[in-house]
Amino acid sequence: MKSLVDHLSQYAAYHRDPRNIATHFIGIPLIVAAVAVLLSRPQWGGGWLSPAVLVSLASAWFYLRLERRLGVLMTVLLGLCVWAGHVLAQQSTMVWLASGVGMFVIGWAIQFVGHHYEGRKPAFVDDVTGLIVGPLFVVAELAFLLGMRHELKEQIEARAGGVRVNPKRAAV
Repeated sequence: MKSLVDHLSQYAAYHRDPRNIATHFIGIPLIVAAVAVLLSRPQWGGGWLSPAVLVSLASAWFYLRLERRLGVLMTVLLGLCVWAGHVLAQQSTMVWLASGVGMFVIGWAIQFVGHHYEGRKPAFVDDVTGLIVGPLFVVAELAFLLGMRHELKEQIEARAGGVRVNPKRAAV
């Protein structure tokens, strides 16, 4: 199994332009929330169990196996998304679908703007695990911005390089 540094370094190699990273702070949370919303129907077991819960539990297991601290944080964040998804799933079908599909489309549009700046395709195109690593990358990058996890940041940058504006896209 790949380590936390392996996964984040591979993902970071596709995300070195700060504008691309910035778009991921908006786009990825929107996509994760949208998936939670869209998978919150149907609900079983009195409304507490849904496909969103099952996918979130599998994702939490993945994150917790990589690292306990980030895994616990990711589990809490996924839990909040599932809670919001279940709330929206209780609304009319129009509200549920419009909110889920709307967030999904807007999130991906923002992602593709970021990759335009990067000048590189999204990581998941080459490795589908990029879809589950993306949210973890955003949380790790937030920790770096807050001055936390210096050793992790150094290990990732030793493999993927530092954050820099893509000179080919600097004037965009």
